[in-house]
Amino acid sequence: MNKIIYKLYKLALCTLLLIMLTNVWVEYTASNYLYNTTNEIPYNKVGVVLGTSKYLVNGQENLFYKYRIAAAVKLYNSGKIKYIIISGDNGSKYYDEPTTFKKDLIKQGVTETHIFLDYAGFRTLDSVIRAKAIFGQQSFTVISQQFHNERAITIGNLKGIKVIGYNAKDVKGHSGLKVKIRELLARVKVLIDEITFKQPKFLGEPVKIPN
Repeated sequence: MNKIIYKLYKLALCTLLLIMLTNVWVEYTASNYLYNTTNEIPYNKVGVVLGTSKYLVNGQENLFYKYRIAAAVKLYNSGKIKYIIISGDNGSKYYDEPTTFKKDLIKQGVTETHIFLDYAGFRTLDSVIRAKAIFGQQSFTVISQQFHNERAITIGNLKGIKVIGYNAKDVKGHSGLKVKIRELLARVKVLIDEITFKQPKFLGEPVKIPN
């Protein structure tokens, strides 16, 4: 029994060490490519908004969604991006992140013809790779909360894509903490995906964004 407990202890310790090292790696990789103000961030033709649901399971407003909308509108109005790709989950006819984002962006004054929808952004990996493979963007600005942008930038770095991040306002409290705990595991998955040569669930026909 003592041997089993010792092995489990070693396994837990190694897992914790992997999580910590992966987290440091992602933060370090993205550190020079994150921006909090429109004054500092360089221009990119395209901004990619990473999708999330508009409402939580309990029916309350999802602040991650609200703040990403606000960040995308601010970046667009400042002239630091011209087009917006909304990359999110459209797994069923009852759940459509990209279209929901689009409607709210238009309400905020974003020109409809400047919005493109990526319905197969099931994971951040898919969103980053598809921005290049489907929408032809070798360089773009990703729009989400900082922890999420850090992971997207790291994925882009691994794939040879120039990604910078515009940080939406963070979410505090219980909801924010839960997401950030999951983020630690998602960062380990970045490493696993790279080792296993993971590809997006779907690719498809190219979509032309005007020059």
